[in-house]
Amino acid sequence: MKTYFVGGVPDEVGEFAGRHVLGEFAGVSPELLDDADFLCRSLERALGEAGATVCDMTYKQFEPQGVTVLALLSESHASIHSYPERGSVFVDVFTCGTRADPELAVNLLRDMLGASVARTSTIHRGQEDR
Repeated sequence: MKTYFVGGVPDEVGEFAGRHVLGEFAGVSPELLDDADFLCRSLERALGEAGATVCDMTYKQFEPQGVTVLALLSESHASIHSYPERGSVFVDVFTCGTRADPELAVNLLRDMLGASVARTSTIHRGQEDR
């Protein structure tokens, strides 16, 4: 695999390569999935423990239920989209470079939510197969 860089060097800011982790969790307490403060704190904690730098966070509480949380990272971004009525949530963590571990962030969030079912996939971005 060939990796491309635009400005910067490997392992530094500006590395044009990263991992995009997509998660789908089920079996989560509907109360947790409708608690914006809990979801924000949990995402921020999981990202921090995984080595990501959170620049800003915002959320939207929907009526009658559901929350979307967005985190702007130095390394890229992360999001949560909850469906309390289904006990399910989508999670998305994309980080460029190698300082942060998006798989760890998603796994930590899975554990914090107490999901009984989890599916994840990782997409490697910024690389060309040879």
